Amino acid sequence: MDMTIQAAEQFNPLLPPAAELIVGTITFAIVAFVLMKFVWPAFEKSYAARAEAIEGGIAKAEAAQREAKAALDKYNSQLAGARAEAAKIRDDARAEGQRIIEEMRAQAQSESERIILRGEEQLQAQRQQVVSELRHQVGSMSVGLASRIVGESLQDDARTAATVDRFLDELDKVAPAQAAAPASTGAQQSLFGEEQGERA
Repeated sequence: MDMTIQAAEQFNPLLPPAAELIVGTITFAIVAFVLMKFVWPAFEKSYAARAEAIEGGIAKAEAAQREAKAALDKYNSQLAGARAEAAKIRDDARAEGQRIIEEMRAQAQSESERIILRGEEQLQAQRQQVVSELRHQVGSMSVGLASRIVGESLQDDARTAATVDRFLDELDKVAPAQAAAPASTGAQQSLFGEEQGERA
């Protein structure tokens, strides 16, 4: 009875047998050693490589984003510069066109004035020529008429030439006054014509 109680006290169902406990402890130690020696470093290495790859990818993505932003800023700056240059070219072209128009207008004005001045000079020269010819013809006719009236030749008399010139000068002075009052002259001519008609 005492032996049965001692055997019952020595056998505990919660505790494994001592041999199994020793074998399990040794096996656990071997497995833990293998895990810590080979598996765990490989896992750490793989984890570090994975973390480094992820960090490198993030860094590359950030660098690519920075480069893209720099490229975008550069593109915007170049676009703004191109727009400013295009606006400057447009303004310069407009100013150049306006300058050319002004130059052509001034040149045309100058050419027109030159042509008008030349025409006036030609008209003045022709007028002087016609007046000179008329003076000569009127003088010749006057001298011839006077010669017939007097009955002597007056061609060589210098006084006669001076008289003819004085007479023509007086006609030149009277001509502007007649031009200023054409209506009165026309009325006088009509009255003169009527008197002649009545006399006839």
